[in-house]
Amino acid sequence: MDQHPRKAKKSVSRRVFLKQIGGGAAGVSVATRIFGSERAGALAADADIELSATREITLTINGKKTVLEAAADETLLGVLRERLGLTGAKRVCDRGECGGCTVVLNGRAVYACQMLALQADGAEILTVEGLASGEKLHPIQQAFIDHDGYQCGYCTPGFIMAAVALLAKNPQPSAEEIRTGMSGNLCRCGNYQKIQEAVAGAAEAIRRG
Repeated sequence: MDQHPRKAKKSVSRRVFLKQIGGGAAGVSVATRIFGSERAGALAADADIELSATREITLTINGKKTVLEAAADETLLGVLRERLGLTGAKRVCDRGECGGCTVVLNGRAVYACQMLALQADGAEILTVEGLASGEKLHPIQQAFIDHDGYQCGYCTPGFIMAAVALLAKNPQPSAEEIRTGMSGNLCRCGNYQKIQEAVAGAAEAIRRG
C-alpha cells in the first residue's frame, strides 16, 4: 500500500477531464489516442458521471505490482513521478503534444500526462527505468548512445519508450515506419536524423541478439 496517503480531493467528472485535455472534438480526439475508440466513446457518452474521489488501483510497473490510492483527477504521470519516484517520464508540455512523458502500457506507447491513473488500473506499465538489466543497457538505450541520438537528453526517455513499443510490434521497420513511429515525440534540439539512426541501429542489434 502507498506509504504516503494523499488528502481527499474533490470529485472530478469525465466532462471536466475531457475539457482539460482539449474539450469538444479535440478532447475526444486525444482521448481516442489514449484510450482507444471504444473507451473514448464511452467517456464522451457518460461525460456527466462522477468519478469517486479516490480509489484503490493496482499497477504492475517494470514487473513489480504496486497497490495505491489514486485521486480521481490524478494522472498516470503524476503517480509515476510524484508518488513512485520514477522520473524518467518527463513533465514537459503536460498537454499530450511532445511525447516527453511516453511510457509503454500493455504494449503500446501512451502519453502518461494525458491518462488518468484510474484508467491504468490493472495495466502492465514499462518505464525507461525498467529497461536496463543491472549495469547492462537495453539495446535501444545503447543505440541512442552509439548513434548520438540525443543532445540535451530531456526528450530522450520518451523517444526510447516510443522505440520500445515500435520495435516490439515491428522488429524490422523501414525508415518511413521509424519516422511514423517516432512522430508523436518532439525533439526541441532537432536531432531527428540521429534519433532515426539510433532506432534503426537498435533494430539491427536486437535482430543480431
